[in-house]
Amino acid sequence: MPEKEVHENGPVFDPTPLEAILEKSRGAKGALIPILQQTQDAYGYLPRPAVARIAKFLKVPESKVYGVATFYAQFHLHPRGRNIVRVCLGTACHVRGGEAILGAVADELKVSPGETTPDLRFTLERVACLGACGLSPAMMVNDTTYGRLTKKRVAEVLKKYQ
Repeated sequence: MPEKEVHENGPVFDPTPLEAILEKSRGAKGALIPILQQTQDAYGYLPRPAVARIAKFLKVPESKVYGVATFYAQFHLHPRGRNIVRVCLGTACHVRGGEAILGAVADELKVSPGETTPDLRFTLERVACLGACGLSPAMMVNDTTYGRLTKKRVAEVLKKYQ
């Protein structure tokens, strides 16, 4: 059994899920992206020790694994919150106060866009469009869209996820 490693941010990295993913991928061609997807599903992001182990398994430089992981927006190299908050800043939301909504969310969570709360409860993201222009200004928490937001309503919505 592989030895457990301490991740640079403190949590212990348990290699067991990764080893199972790699074993299923043994001999598969073009396995890097599926391995990265499965690894992120298992850990919630791509821990540094996992990237190193994937590179070793595939016999490629770590830089290649990082290159693929940073090229695609679906991959994350840092822990993310259990709840992903996406605030729309598309044209309709911008015109109707999207920046103020983003500011209200940031104030409520005490993080800036692109950051995760220390308790790993929330990650805040700014997005170009949610496709909910008729509900602007809008945000999503996980897969639920909230529209016609006000600063007061932002606080009420976020309380549901505390």
